[in-house]
Formats: sequence, C-alpha cells, structure tokens
Amino acid sequence: MLRWSFIFLIIGLIAGLLGFTGVAGTAVGIAQTLFVLFLVLFTIFLLIGLFTANKVGR
Repeated sequence: MLRWSFIFLIIGLIAGLLGFTGVAGTAVGIAQTLFVLFLVLFTIFLLIGLFTANKVGR
C-alpha cells in the first residue's frame, strides 16, 4: 500500500510538471488517501502486536 502511495505521488508530480493539473490533483489525492490508510492500519497492527505479544510470551 505504501508502494502504491509513492507511485501515485510520482505520477502526480510528473503530471504537474507537464501541466496536467487535473490528473496531478487526482493522483496526489489518491496518494494522500493511501498514505493515511497505511498509517492507520500500521498503528492498529502495531498496537495489536504489542498487546498480544505479552499474552503469548507468558
């Protein structure tokens, strides 16, 4: 998911440099959404891992 976020960011930057502002805005918006989704899922799984590791280790 993080890889797709960076791919859309690069597409948005290249489209912006070439003057395709509509495509650039859409691509950057998708990149932001995917990055936020990645951060939320990463935090959730990190917390689940921290809380369940104590129970498994005992």
